[in-house]
Amino acid sequence: MRRIGSDTGGTFTDLVAPTGEVVKVLSTPDDLGRAVAEGVGMLMGGERDDGSKSGTAGVQKQAGAAVESVSDGSDGAESLRLQELAHGTTVATNALLERKGARVALICNEGFADIIEIARQDRPSLYDTFVDRPEPLVKREDRLEVVGRLGADGRETVKLLPETLPDLPDGIEAVSVCLLHSDLNPSHEIAVRDELLRRAAEGISLTRATFSEGISADANPDALASVPDITCSHEIAPEFREYERASTTVINSYLRPRCRSYLRGLGSVADEVFVMTSAGGLLPAAEAAEAPAKLLLSGPAGGVRAGAHYAVANGHPDAVTFDMGGTSTDVCLVLGGQPAPAAEREIDGYPVRVMSLDVLTIGAGGGSIAKLDSGGALVVGPQSAGAKPGPACYGLGGTAPTVTDANLLCGRISEGATMGNLGALDAASAEQAFEQAGFGPQGVLAVVNANMEQALRAVTTRRGIDPRNLALVAFGGAGPLHACELAELLGMTTVIVPPRAGALSAVGILGAPRQADIVRSWGDLLDHEGAIAEGQKLRAEASAQLPEATDVNVSFDCRYEGQSYELPVSTPEDFHAEHEQQNGYRREDASVEITAIRCVARAMRNVVLPDLEREQAVGPAVVSESDTTIWIPEGWESRMGAEGSLVIQREAATQ
Repeated sequence: MRRIGSDTGGTFTDLVAPTGEVVKVLSTPDDLGRAVAEGVGMLMGGERDDGSKSGTAGVQKQAGAAVESVSDGSDGAESLRLQELAHGTTVATNALLERKGARVALICNEGFADIIEIARQDRPSLYDTFVDRPEPLVKREDRLEVVGRLGADGRETVKLLPETLPDLPDGIEAVSVCLLHSDLNPSHEIAVRDELLRRAAEGISLTRATFSEGISADANPDALASVPDITCSHEIAPEFREYERASTTVINSYLRPRCRSYLRGLGSVADEVFVMTSAGGLLPAAEAAEAPAKLLLSGPAGGVRAGAHYAVANGHPDAVTFDMGGTSTDVCLVLGGQPAPAAEREIDGYPVRVMSLDVLTIGAGGGSIAKLDSGGALVVGPQSAGAKPGPACYGLGGTAPTVTDANLLCGRISEGATMGNLGALDAASAEQAFEQAGFGPQGVLAVVNANMEQALRAVTTRRGIDPRNLALVAFGGAGPLHACELAELLGMTTVIVPPRAGALSAVGILGAPRQADIVRSWGDLLDHEGAIAEGQKLRAEASAQLPEATDVNVSFDCRYEGQSYELPVSTPEDFHAEHEQQNGYRREDASVEITAIRCVARAMRNVVLPDLEREQAVGPAVVSESDTTIWIPEGWESRMGAEGSLVIQREAATQ
């Protein structure tokens, strides 16, 4: 088999082959790669989730390893190897949320050691005097200062003195270097990195080039243990705003040792491994391992890409994607067929300044746990039962009531239904969980719907977009169970459920383009001609990085003089209209500043999966599919749409 797309979620790991076959297996939190290898083996010759056989008769499995050979029933064994794995991962996100990263040292300018703790003046909750910011990922004693300074124009104002840099504390696993204005001039950061490598190389016969190209495996392991894993801010986030750049650099250092180990381990699964980035494109695993800050929305980005495709195919270029899985819900606005981009996202209170799709995530999924808070109010999530023990109805030892249990008891999931490689769902265990909790399943569905409604409003009405003019593209294992009711709450008349909806993120990852992203700060804010010329240089640079690119786009981050936020536009001349669209007014007499230039090169793939025949129904009805369940309430009816999609509309809208 040539290529497989996979998406690792908090509850299930989904895999899709170009033939359209889908495998859904429980994730393995102790070793996420094991579930990927298991699913690859099932697609390439083992038992599928419906119990039938795919192709050959038997599979040779090794725990935690890829399938190396498949018996074809003959006397010999035919060697079988997956050529390419396109992978979406939650390893980076989970490591950050669970605070299971490396011990990091931060090197900054003299007097700036507390930049990641002071942060910005805005508060997480304006009127809550008890709310706390997240703890910095670098302890105070691990923040080191060096003498030297660049000015706002990138020119040196205080000579850099590398010898003033203190030695790294014992136990440091990774180092972040973030110096003032290195987005314009990286020379000071490079000098500090060289000083760290020089000190580490004392007693090791290695050259500077050796460090850059990779250290020989036959070098002394004890000596090499002192070589630091260094991330410089100009390499991962070459943009202005020191706090956001420092935060991104620290997160990259914090995650890199764990992500590098995980992604290298996937090399046993396929000849080539590509990883989905937050921006919706694929990077070779070796590159992704060096930039885990770009992977924090890896899986959700695949679903958004695929959701946008099916929205356009069904005549709705303006839509909202709604991905509800086992642990979380991800929503994203799509206008003109293009998912909304974002230059910066906040993950668990930490700003991450890398290109991404503008996906909003909340803790609401099929496995979200329902409980009564200290005041007796019913709350749902963000805690999740995960893959183990999972919802009570999984029969794996879970005792807390979840959203999946509520859907089962309310008749929205058929009795005896199966999920992934689980057996039939256990309604008796779900009933027992609710009896012990002291509340009913209907309230759980009402609360989780209210939470998801707010998320959908955050990407529409709060941005001046009327949701009544949009379609809702629902996918994920739980998304189609809630989509029609959410559409009703928002005044939307059309819900699109793509084929293979329960594994759509894996579908999107399978068909995602190879992508190269370049960003460059622009110091001469009012020099539009110079910025446009620099954009052409970036275009050539991106094309050189990805020679097979079929689509290369340049954009500019612009703002009115005196503003502190930017909007991305294709040309500076487009800024007035974009500002009016976003904010309701324009200032034709104000100067337009350019703060950064971006270029994205994509090598598009043409992946066409076979269409599916799907059940059409008039609500109220439950439509059970192998990877998801669709709830069609009274007053809604479904019909077959383009490319195997199921289009569900209010009855009034179909007449």
